[in-house]
Amino acid sequence: MKKALFILFFLINSSQVFSNDKMDLGLDVYKNKAQCGTCHTLQAASSQGQIGPNLDQLAPIMSQVMNSVKNGIGVMPRFEGILTEEEINAVSYFVSETAGK
Repeated sequence: MKKALFILFFLINSSQVFSNDKMDLGLDVYKNKAQCGTCHTLQAASSQGQIGPNLDQLAPIMSQVMNSVKNGIGVMPRFEGILTEEEINAVSYFVSETAGK
């Protein structure tokens, strides 16, 4: 019984560790590499940009963020070829998981 509880505890916490690594990379890309906060407001990243949409109000889903990051939209440049797939995935995950929360 103790082993089963330990395994269950490990599985629950290990998925959070992987998730946290992705969130950390996403935050780093948002703040530093892509500098999304220059244009966007997102409370989780302490950004207050006024050029692009307020991401907390928009609360986009991951596929919307990923499409916008890859292809650009309006005055937002495309980041495909600038960011790696891992970075695009991470920043999209970060924004979609934190916006509006």
